[in-house]
Amino acid sequence: MDGEELTEQETALYDRQIRVWGANAQRRLTKSHVLVSGIKGTVAEFCKNIVLAGVGSVTLMDDRLVNEEALNANFLIPPDENAYRGNTVAEICCDSLKDFNPMVRVSVEKGDLSTLGLEFFEKFDVVVIGYGSRATKKSVNEKCRNLVKRVAFYTVDCRDSCGEIFVDLQNYKYTKKKREETVECELNFPSFQEAISVPWKPFPRRTAKLYFAMRVIEVFEESEGRKHGECSLLDLARVLEIKKQLCEANSVSESLIPDSLLERLITGTTEFPPACAIVGGILAQEVIKAVSCKGDPLKNFFYFDGEDGKGVMEDISNSFTSS
Repeated sequence: MDGEELTEQETALYDRQIRVWGANAQRRLTKSHVLVSGIKGTVAEFCKNIVLAGVGSVTLMDDRLVNEEALNANFLIPPDENAYRGNTVAEICCDSLKDFNPMVRVSVEKGDLSTLGLEFFEKFDVVVIGYGSRATKKSVNEKCRNLVKRVAFYTVDCRDSCGEIFVDLQNYKYTKKKREETVECELNFPSFQEAISVPWKPFPRRTAKLYFAMRVIEVFEESEGRKHGECSLLDLARVLEIKKQLCEANSVSESLIPDSLLERLITGTTEFPPACAIVGGILAQEVIKAVSCKGDPLKNFFYFDGEDGKGVMEDISNSFTSS
């Protein structure tokens, strides 16, 4: 990503943001290649932001045919049925994103993300999985970690007005300003598998309830063979059963995860647009920081709950058990 200098056209187009984060950061952005899988409301917001910021290319993966459900919170899909009939979500979103910034190459890749080999992921600097299954997140994260070059890996999930972002930058070096100086920093990130396998008992009391609730929903969907969001109030009894099993396995009280929160997550299958804007905006900000190597990155989970309007960052790793 340290290749050529910015062209005159790029310098003119991105003049304002170059004043904010500098020409070197913008140059890294324009040479970066981002893969995005699963395009619903929050991911649509993310894609819009990184395209406007001027990444080099965005590759979209979402083979779902556009229907009324896909329209929910996804402003990249035009409401006219004649405009999207017979097309996939990725194809329609691709056309819309090209209009935001013609200098960014936006393309579509078909297929199942979880079945693709290492050579496919070598083409990218950033991989973002939206609304993926637990198995897909683990598999793709592991492939990214097995590459020679470092690939920034993110997952994002939004249900009702609740959102989760996971970040794995592996061994990440960056710079930040401290007073009048620029200092070099380094952080080590756990994989997705490591981060969701940490025993719950040593967690600080203040840890976001959404971390535990999301794990319960993931296990439910995986054990029942459901796709993301394929649940309803009829599934609450089974979800509470899984909650009990996980709490017992981790030697914690069931009160750790409020039943009301789980009920919200399984009944609120549509996204809340204001939450999409917030979570998608945070995700875009983090990707821009990671690509430009400037500023403290999010480590390693972010949660937003529209009910109280709070966003919290949780650093979840095996350090809990070793302290």
